[in-house]
Amino acid sequence: MKITEIELYAIHLPLHEPFVVSYQTYDYMPSIIVKIVTDEGIIGYGEAVADEHVTGETWESTYSILKHKLAPALIGQNPMNIEKVHFIMNQLIYGVPTAKAAIDIGCFDIMGKKLGQPVYQLIGGRFHDEFPITHVLSIAEPDAMANEAARMVEKGYRSFKMKVGTEIQKDVNRIQMVRDRVGDQIAIRVDVNQGWGNSSKTLLAIRFLKDYNLDWIEQPVLADDIDGMSHIRSKTDIPLMIDEGLKGPREMREIIQKNAADKVNIKLMKCGGIYPAVKLAHQAEMVGMECQIGSMVESSIGSAAGFHVAFSKKIITSVELTGPLKFSKDVANLHYDVPFIRLNDCSGLGVEIKEDVLKELTVFGDKVK
Repeated sequence: MKITEIELYAIHLPLHEPFVVSYQTYDYMPSIIVKIVTDEGIIGYGEAVADEHVTGETWESTYSILKHKLAPALIGQNPMNIEKVHFIMNQLIYGVPTAKAAIDIGCFDIMGKKLGQPVYQLIGGRFHDEFPITHVLSIAEPDAMANEAARMVEKGYRSFKMKVGTEIQKDVNRIQMVRDRVGDQIAIRVDVNQGWGNSSKTLLAIRFLKDYNLDWIEQPVLADDIDGMSHIRSKTDIPLMIDEGLKGPREMREIIQKNAADKVNIKLMKCGGIYPAVKLAHQAEMVGMECQIGSMVESSIGSAAGFHVAFSKKIITSVELTGPLKFSKDVANLHYDVPFIRLNDCSGLGVEIKEDVLKELTVFGDKVK
């Protein structure tokens, strides 16, 4: 089997409402869909959602790298040879994991379709039957976040990820109001997205949060401050998760060596796709560190890829892949049994592409042959 053509679609995914994190407000999500065509007529789809605050990649740069670097070099290659595909991409250009993830996901989609198996069967088989869906509360006024949480509890949600990371006292008020509104039996995870900056400010915030029964606090300090995370962890019994600070195996080694986290958030867009994500999960498993599969708010294509990794690994104990639930239009049909996600056993990624919606949402595109 050989890759004969790679088609690129630069799209804007429309959100039901703006998505607000500590460093940016998104009115829509810019994404790049990759369509990989083979000489056997099997087609695979991948996705790249870039975040310049995390990997240094932008929507425009990712499209350019795919068009001018990665796609031309992979024409004629066998998509089944995923180790070689990554070797070729890594030889061509350092970093750019989001661009590489799009290719990786498309190749796995092809592999599954060729073999008539879902992707999770190619990377360890199915371990989990289902995952509860965590509803993400983007940054808003404390009462607005509490009201949204109450509405979601009525719909069956049992866990929330709260986006914070502005001023500490207001963040504490947000967390307090949500906890008071939903009660003690609902799980709350706090994602700071680097917003508290350093360990001293984080420890100040934690002083006010110790009685709120939090599942964990995620990435309170700057991404590269592994020492800061280690220092915080030595001073608190609230579990800590690293997100932006983990991209690949080098960071994972440092996190493990410095006891800097209780849990890590693996994202395909940060590490380069399904194949590298599995490697990170294996690294974490060697020291008994639990993992989560998260997202950059991808469509059903990228989200399905993340779920296949999550469902195949015992060490992955939570997921936060809710992008498709936030979009008013999506390019594929990943199905959620709210408040759970249960994957089907269809081959490849297990989603059908809505070609008409893909074309409607495309801002620009091209083919590489």
